[in-house]
Amino acid sequence: MITKIDHIGIAVRSLDESIPYYEKALGLKCEHRETVESQKVSTAFFHAGEVHLELLEPTSPESPIAKFLEKNPAGGVHHIAFATTDLPGQLKQASEAGVKLIHEVPFEGAAGKMVAFLHPKSTYGVLTELCAPKA
Repeated sequence: MITKIDHIGIAVRSLDESIPYYEKALGLKCEHRETVESQKVSTAFFHAGEVHLELLEPTSPESPIAKFLEKNPAGGVHHIAFATTDLPGQLKQASEAGVKLIHEVPFEGAAGKMVAFLHPKSTYGVLTELCAPKA
């Protein structure tokens, strides 16, 4: 079951250049930075009320974020992530509803969560991430 919007992923060319905007202009604090090798990205997280913002910087030209930035040079909203209490069950529900899964098997993402993505061609143009804490 989906419990909340967990985070909004925002593609950026440089964390070092982008973080000051969120801190100085918006008054948010960068809480956590990490590299996610499996997705070829470095991330920075900000808490904004009940939702986190996840800035994503590519670490390789093969990164999904690098490909997004090729099409969207200014960066921008890359995905929305929903927290779920049952990630395998949520994937099954989406699949049975005709949604194309990018990942049929969850994998370890940032912030110690298990994640899987739904294809934007099946989600009205919004790349959708489902996430849950590691068991």
